[in-house]
Amino acid sequence: MIVVLYLMDGFMVRSENFKKHQVIGHPIHHVERLVEWDVDELVVLDISSGAPIFDTFREDYKYKGSKDLLEFIRQVSINCRIPLTFGGRIGCLGDVRERIQNGADKVTLNSMLAAAPELATKAARAFGSQAIVASIDYRIVDGKATVFTNRADTSLDVSPADWARRGEDLGVGEILLNSIDRDGSAKGFDLETIQTVVDSVRIPVIACGGAGHPRHFLACLEETGAAAVAAGNIFHFTENAYPNLKLFLRSKRDDVR
Repeated sequence: MIVVLYLMDGFMVRSENFKKHQVIGHPIHHVERLVEWDVDELVVLDISSGAPIFDTFREDYKYKGSKDLLEFIRQVSINCRIPLTFGGRIGCLGDVRERIQNGADKVTLNSMLAAAPELATKAARAFGSQAIVASIDYRIVDGKATVFTNRADTSLDVSPADWARRGEDLGVGEILLNSIDRDGSAKGFDLETIQTVVDSVRIPVIACGGAGHPRHFLACLEETGAAAVAAGNIFHFTENAYPNLKLFLRSKRDDVR
């Protein structure tokens, strides 16, 4: 079970359809809570529209803002003590290197897979395929799953399965598959598309988008070959949501850690 946190201008936000964002608090506070819950893995995605601002402009906050993105990654990694994947605003190999050197175990590439696909290959060669994740966002258009980039504004007119195969060919070691339509919907995962992508590649696929109940996680694990299931919103507003989810899944399956 992987927790996804969305970072926007120094705060964590709740996301809905990649367009609506509600501030839910300070990122370090959320990370500390997740550490207490002993989560398996954490993904932090920077979705700031411009250069991220980390000054909270609040003197009464217990948690002070970071001066820049790299300091934020260091703060999260220090408080994390669990595998950390970081994505967003990566434009060159140096950006990948800086994030890993400052504490990220993995980085995700999204728009750059289209703009500069050679970056994925260079990064995989430099840091190992296991450290590079292809982040694939998609929505259903005229009945077909279609990949979008640039915060869901640009259609690539290609299926998630074809894009996942391309990522694998470029050298990435993992796929993070996120449904734009189901983001924040709590309606359950898009099992059909998830399985189609799983069948198209040999590398692990992480399913994301739509979780609203423990049964949704169970359905994804039982009806698809996803290697892991990720979610964000469900863990923000329910007390002990993650531990309760683990208890539920362990009562149903023997292979849940």
